[in-house]
Amino acid sequence: MEASLVERAGVRFVSVPAAGLHGVGLRALPGNLRQLARGVAAARRIVRDYRPQALLLTGGYVGVPVMLAARRIPKLVYVPDIEPGQALRLMARFADCLAVTAEETISRLPRRRRVCVTGYPTRSDLRRAEREQARRHFNLDSALPVVLVFGGSKGARSLNEAVWGSLADLLAGAQVVHITGSLDWPRTEQVQQQLAPALAPRYHPFAYLHDEMGMALAAADLAVARAGAATLGELPLFGLPGILVPYPHAWRYQKVNAEYLETRGGAVRLEDGEIAARLVPVVRQLLADPQRLNGMRQAMRRMARPQAAAEIAAEVEQLLGEGAGRG
Repeated sequence: MEASLVERAGVRFVSVPAAGLHGVGLRALPGNLRQLARGVAAARRIVRDYRPQALLLTGGYVGVPVMLAARRIPKLVYVPDIEPGQALRLMARFADCLAVTAEETISRLPRRRRVCVTGYPTRSDLRRAEREQARRHFNLDSALPVVLVFGGSKGARSLNEAVWGSLADLLAGAQVVHITGSLDWPRTEQVQQQLAPALAPRYHPFAYLHDEMGMALAAADLAVARAGAATLGELPLFGLPGILVPYPHAWRYQKVNAEYLETRGGAVRLEDGEIAARLVPVVRQLLADPQRLNGMRQAMRRMARPQAAAEIAAEVEQLLGEGAGRG
């Protein structure tokens, strides 16, 4: 998935073999260890070819081989989720500097010389869209609220099923911009054909949005989404209240992210198993309570860190300067 997104941005993409070790059964462990060894060898070749002066590392176990292959190079590790996984905890021990999305993450990491709370970095083009411009772009009725549903490039099956199972009820009081993901997109035509003619214009499905994602976020009054790390940056950036449904098979990362936004008043958390039954009642409840929705909007805005990417870049530049000084 990352390869297509990076190449679309015009940046060279080079993959590193890797596999997780934490929580892996004994049967899979030998193969994963071999994969890790191949990753270290590949990372050494990449480091030798690129000759980097500093490294910016993030994500999961794929960063471990690079960390092992570039021990003497200054490193900044960025922790996107509120609760770091085992791989990021390991990488943090060898980093020269850590950047985190929220202060709550600091206590979950090994003590380091320097930790910077930067927020979650978002693309600069996301903020170019204004609300009314975005609604015109998607041909949305300015008099009706807009619910944005998304689950990533591949989609979220349980969210899609919940939306499709109650689509007529949702469209009775709102417009739905639905990013289904590539896997479930073929079903969309059938769903649209089954809608009543009066409701069909209110449903706006897309397989995925690249450059237009900022438009979708700007147009919406309420988001229904998973709770991946990006929600910590994108929803606050737009002051967009959320109904967050953590992916149940992603250990605790998304659950903790959703709890973080919920306890600060910006979101409502639903479990994956209850989304089908509770989606419509919760959407209706929020849309019918402008005061609560506005409070959630303000809470999200208080968490926004629009300069996060620039702050992380500044830390990398400082590492470069420190590395030059050591040289």
